[in-house]
Amino acid sequence: MKQEILAHLSDARQLENLYRGNKTAFKREFKALYPELKTSIIADFWNERLSYEQEEVSWGTGRDLVMILVAALLAGLIAKIPQLFSVDPEFFYTRNLGFIVFPILTAYFAWKNKLSSGKVIFLVVAMLAALIYINYLPYLKKSDTLVLSCLHLLPFLWSVMGFAFVGTPAYSERRLDYLKFNGDLLIMTGLILIAGGILTGITINLFMLIGIPIEGFYMENIGVFGLAAAPIIGTYLVQTNPQLVGRVSPVIAKLFSPLVLIMLLVYLVAIAYSGKNPYNDRDFLIIFNVLLVGVLAIIFFSVAETSKSGNRNLESWVLLSLSFVTIVVNGVAISAILYRITEWGITPNRMAVLGANLLVLLNLILVTYQLYRVAAKRTEISAVGRVIGMFLPVYAIWTIIVTFLFPFLFGFK
Repeated sequence: MKQEILAHLSDARQLENLYRGNKTAFKREFKALYPELKTSIIADFWNERLSYEQEEVSWGTGRDLVMILVAALLAGLIAKIPQLFSVDPEFFYTRNLGFIVFPILTAYFAWKNKLSSGKVIFLVVAMLAALIYINYLPYLKKSDTLVLSCLHLLPFLWSVMGFAFVGTPAYSERRLDYLKFNGDLLIMTGLILIAGGILTGITINLFMLIGIPIEGFYMENIGVFGLAAAPIIGTYLVQTNPQLVGRVSPVIAKLFSPLVLIMLLVYLVAIAYSGKNPYNDRDFLIIFNVLLVGVLAIIFFSVAETSKSGNRNLESWVLLSLSFVTIVVNGVAISAILYRITEWGITPNRMAVLGANLLVLLNLILVTYQLYRVAAKRTEISAVGRVIGMFLPVYAIWTIIVTFLFPFLFGFK
């Protein structure tokens, strides 16, 4: 986008089109270019415009509000399907949890980004194929492949939503914006749920004081709609008011990166003294991998935030150290999985975890190399973001393999 900004700097209409097409990327690239453009009156104007902080919350147009309320209502109705149509709740929620929110948010981004009809058809086919597939898998009480398919369906639907968000698959920086959006959405949704939880507690207890127990009715009706609507309303607020969490996200990224680094170092030392290890303890290995995914998410989110403000040497060294320690943790996890495969054979769970860990290891090595170059001032932090963005489709492919192929490869075991 840098070259496009430079090429259209004297064309107000084209510059405005670039800005409206991708406001986040435009602001980031323009801020990086501005020191070279200070002699331009147009550049000064755009700098003032992009530096303006909106103080009031924007609720959008009336049409936007109606659309988001309808979307929230639809999500609540989908979540209520087991009660409305006497469907087994365990069957429905284990297989269809992702379809409560992801298709609605995917449609929102497809509409917002004005995707072509071909891309919209691709999104619809992907969603429908996943919906039909997961609900027609045989219902087996003990089936590891069924559990794996249901679990990996969620990141698959997240990837489909990411396609709608990015719009242009080849634009890796837009993929980094998607990661940042997810971090902002997590914060906003968390705040909405906290506020909703407080309101729920107050309402239920107030009615209890007058002898009217409404807990069951409230949770089965209002509570369900509230939980389903929270990420949808959170998405709308994040998209229309990026300033709401724009200052919170960098603080969280800057604060948690060193804390997680210290925690990992202490944890690795504690493992040696505790006598427990992931080689013989399956539950410990599961927790170990959950920890790995969490740390990887923090690294990606921190890079997405740091890349907005250019090179920051101390933060780069912290992220480099965190990436290196995470590689060590990942190496321990991979060796434990290989040990268990050698001792007890191949199972769907072990193959799924091994494949995911190998992908994470490769991604971490590439990220660590780029972070080293950033810390050594040989490249910009945006190079790390490009590596992360380029690797996201690889994870999506792996979720497709586990979700759609593993049940047949392992005979629905």
